[in-house]
Amino acid sequence: MNENVFKKVEKKTNINKNTIFSLAEKLKSGNFKDEKVLNEVIDELSYMTGKELSDEKRSKLIKAIQNDKVPKDVENKW
Repeated sequence: MNENVFKKVEKKTNINKNTIFSLAEKLKSGNFKDEKVLNEVIDELSYMTGKELSDEKRSKLIKAIQNDKVPKDVENKW
């Protein structure tokens, strides 16, 4: 991918190329039934977005993902 694209993304978001690739690798090869993997992905997304997730919401999200309770058509929910 073009290095200029990553520079533009980093300038706008303060998220560097390595962070993007790290998250992509976790998403690509991750076992989404593994709570440790899910916590790592949530932590990375939280860091990237600057948003905190309460322990209660984190737990609910992890359980929903592990039990395949995440809607397949999320884009139609909003």
